[in-house]
Amino acid sequence: MSAYRDAAGQGKSCVLATVVALEGSSYRRPGVRMLILEDGKMIGAVSGGCVEKEVYRQAESVFKNGIPKVMTYDGRYRLGCEGILYILLEPFQPAHQTLEQFWHWAAQRTPLHIHSHFERAHETNHSFGSYITVSGKQYPFREAFPLEATPPEVYEQHLPPCFRLVLIGGEHDTVQLANLAAGVGWEVTVVTEAREEKHIKDFPGVTHFIANDSDTPELDVDTETAVVLMTHSFVKDLKYLIALKNKYPAYFGLLGPSRRREKLFNELLEREPDVEDAFLSQIHGPAGLDVGAETPQEIAVSILAEILATTREKTVIPLREKLGTIHAR
Repeated sequence: MSAYRDAAGQGKSCVLATVVALEGSSYRRPGVRMLILEDGKMIGAVSGGCVEKEVYRQAESVFKNGIPKVMTYDGRYRLGCEGILYILLEPFQPAHQTLEQFWHWAAQRTPLHIHSHFERAHETNHSFGSYITVSGKQYPFREAFPLEATPPEVYEQHLPPCFRLVLIGGEHDTVQLANLAAGVGWEVTVVTEAREEKHIKDFPGVTHFIANDSDTPELDVDTETAVVLMTHSFVKDLKYLIALKNKYPAYFGLLGPSRRREKLFNELLEREPDVEDAFLSQIHGPAGLDVGAETPQEIAVSILAEILATTREKTVIPLREKLGTIHAR
């Protein structure tokens, strides 16, 4: 939406490309989207880079006549993916109300449902298109979309709130992990102590910054949030463990060696004897996968990989040892 807002402010038309169906295998799965600007700029991707030029070529007619279309891309004879992609191309012109609502939903971390009307055929049709549903109300991606039309097929997608990573600490390894997570597309919040005199500009890619000045900080954590405690201070880590003692994020990581972790847990239990075993057992400490990481950049990769594996309930193995397909059907 940010890219669309910028483009619309410059008077540029946009077309949205959505993979709505797949037969066989592909680099990307149904539900991925790419915004195409009339000047040829593309935000996002629907493949590993091999399909995008053809998508832009097919989108030219949508820019000209404003009529949505479905294009098919058969990779069995051109790619190594051996699949057929069905890609919906539609004018992206959401109403002002829809844009306002979207930013409200994002701020409130509201789950969204998207329905895309299409047909598995290479053709143009006014009734093709997408809309968001929230609380039973529909918000189309273009104002002229005929919501009452009966589509041949509907691709339905549930979008939880944007995955959020909360990093507590402001040292160099926080900078690296924040930058890496932002590149993945996560919302990133960094929490430091106010007296450290850190600022959001010190953490490129960060969405939110909290300069905490409380001994009992309040942190917003939900099931689409990962937390990594990495202050490099025993006293600070203990303070945040106490503040989070009733929280169960999607992932909870603690930087530092096992001996330090046990010392922290013992001190926590001394001060808060009612802490549940489930709270302690959820904590990944030391945070990260054992990939031989040494530098802050490598440690960031290790931690991010463990967050992915944990939230997607995967046992980590080399892909060459995995039986069957890489992606779940």
